[in-house]
Amino acid sequence: MGTALIKSPVIDPRFACFRLAIRESKIHRRGVYALEPIPPRRKVIEYTGERISRRETKRRGTGSLTYLFTLDDYWTLDGAFGGSGAEIINHSCEPNLYASIQKGHILYLSKRAIRRGEELTIDYRFDKKIGDVRCRCGAPNCRGTINLK
Repeated sequence: MGTALIKSPVIDPRFACFRLAIRESKIHRRGVYALEPIPPRRKVIEYTGERISRRETKRRGTGSLTYLFTLDDYWTLDGAFGGSGAEIINHSCEPNLYASIQKGHILYLSKRAIRRGEELTIDYRFDKKIGDVRCRCGAPNCRGTINLK
């Protein structure tokens, strides 16, 4: 049941600090791309979605495609419902974004300068206790899995 395919994902400009677009990706299905240069250490987009409990997270977390981001020990955001577009950002073992949780908000910040046209990526850092999820990021130092080693 847990798979919620987002048929027409969009970037919600209320949560994006730069012009971004969703396009086909070499990494996986679709990705988010910068339409303008992004300086380092800047807020790029906020990850939004329905706030769900641990029990509901377990229920929705099955399946091959989910848009869940753990906020804290109790809450998870499900980007499939009310997502800002950040839920479409793909994993990379050498990402150009990092997540920062501040006052109940999940912010994606730029690790370095990002060029116009570059795909935005983040390290999903899946727990090593769950089954390995194969990585297709293509980075020179790719771990081979989205999971932490």
